[in-house]
Amino acid sequence: MIIGLLTAVAASACYGTGSVLQAVGSRKSARQEAAKASTAGVTQHGGPSLSSTAKAAVTWEFMVGTVLDFIGFGLGALAARLLPLFLSQTVISANLVITAVLSIKLLGIRLSKAEWGSIGVVCSALVLLATAAGPEGSGHTPIATHWWLLAASVLLMGGGTLIVRLMGGRAAILAGLLSGLGFGALGVGVRVLNGADPFHLPSMLADPALYAILVAGLGGMYLHTVALQIGSVNGATAALVVGETVVPGILGVLWLGDSSRPGFAWVAVLGFVVAVAGAVAVAWFGEPEPDGSDAAMASGARSGTGAERKMGSPGAGSAGAADGALPGGAVPSPGHEQAPRAARDEQPSAELSQ
Repeated sequence: MIIGLLTAVAASACYGTGSVLQAVGSRKSARQEAAKASTAGVTQHGGPSLSSTAKAAVTWEFMVGTVLDFIGFGLGALAARLLPLFLSQTVISANLVITAVLSIKLLGIRLSKAEWGSIGVVCSALVLLATAAGPEGSGHTPIATHWWLLAASVLLMGGGTLIVRLMGGRAAILAGLLSGLGFGALGVGVRVLNGADPFHLPSMLADPALYAILVAGLGGMYLHTVALQIGSVNGATAALVVGETVVPGILGVLWLGDSSRPGFAWVAVLGFVVAVAGAVAVAWFGEPEPDGSDAAMASGARSGTGAERKMGSPGAGSAGAADGALPGGAVPSPGHEQAPRAARDEQPSAELSQ
């Protein structure tokens, strides 16, 4: 249990640190795109194009952040096999707390009292979960369920990507929720994967769960990047946290045999609910309030790439969509009408000079 908890915390730290670095790189990419005043960054429906999404990965900050994401993925996969899913997924999703704290230094963000209070709630809830968690289930399931997991992953990621691209700028929350479900499916797939313990490569390659992991992981990374490009960072993150924790936690209890310590079931339920609510609150209270200075800043220099944070995912950070109007006259979502708090804290002259 202790090793599993330390592994989950380490995964969360990698994700959180990687998120901040990706935000720094994404902001740089956003300013370059805005300076070019390019209309090639959106589709006809107002969503980001594949090329604009790919441009987020060319800065060194983003690449280092991505390396940390992959390290976090490996640690998170190990944690999913050592802990009940309702505990491992919740601890990993708390990486948004780490990101919020690191953003004070690296992004110049000032956390409000509500944000600090939400962070305290998340930490307290994780203590409750760790106290109440019992042994993880066996993870042994019929091979047919592995096929169902693969089918569900393909349907969610493939169908979800199509719907998101058709909805364009209105799909931020849906994309965030779908990316969370993808990361949740990844955690379930790691847990049930054959040939992992003991390691047996032929068994692993023959298991549909392996391909479910690949589809759900890559699809979740892409959809989360899109969610951060086209809408509110915090709204998309809140949706991701719900999808990443609630569904895997329930499946772990009902399908995989995860359980709490005898007599501590109510503590586990309370800790789980409070942790998810606190994580959503950390994201939500981070939403800056629009004011006149924000509008002026956005008109001069755009930095709407999830600079506040790409909180809670093991995937790529946002690319260069701008706060305010999207290129090409696309209709922005409400999140794009607000410049990130970090941009408000910077001097307009310094921002414009970049």
